[in-house]
Amino acid sequence: MKHYAAICFDFDYTLGDSTDSIVAGFQSAFVRLGYPAPDRETVRHTVGYLLEDSYSMLTGDYSADNRALFRKYFIEVARPRQMEETILYPGAVELIRTLHDRGVRLGIVSTKLADTIRYILNRYGVLDCFDLVIGSADVTRHKPDPEGLLMALDRMNARKERFLFCGDTVLDAEAAQRAGVDFAAVLNGTTPAEDFQDWTCTYVAQDLLDLTAFLTE
Repeated sequence: MKHYAAICFDFDYTLGDSTDSIVAGFQSAFVRLGYPAPDRETVRHTVGYLLEDSYSMLTGDYSADNRALFRKYFIEVARPRQMEETILYPGAVELIRTLHDRGVRLGIVSTKLADTIRYILNRYGVLDCFDLVIGSADVTRHKPDPEGLLMALDRMNARKERFLFCGDTVLDAEAAQRAGVDFAAVLNGTTPAEDFQDWTCTYVAQDLLDLTAFLTE
């Protein structure tokens, strides 16, 4: 394993789990827009995509007005719950603190709202370990576009050869490849290990404890 000077993480299903609040937000918004409420597993498999894209994937509706309404209705229900109910996975706090204490610069690049992520990290006492949090409102092009990662590289003044991105979906893997940085997959979400076979992965971690062993060996 090479020594990384900077490491960025995706958030949902990489560091944290907001499933209950996300499902509640989807179900409420779908009903308000006249659709049947999607089941939990259907929603889980959209986590990682931009909210509007998830809506269109599940409904076939690409109307800009309805996509915007979906986000509005979703946030009304989901955001307050995400801020208070989201959990960090076992080993997350220890991994973050260990890397920070070793002088590794840390960041997050996610399709979640940055303020929501900051609130959650602060609730767990680790917000001060991060140099930056880039969320959906901070970029114009979302993963798998590399805009967020390239922004992180610039803001962290990091060299690509010493930068690692950790995520749970092939969207994350593609974004890392297009940005020209190393990628480590974390199997906390719905994407199985075999789905990463078409992407260059420095490591495929079963969970954050496994990732910690890889990054701190």
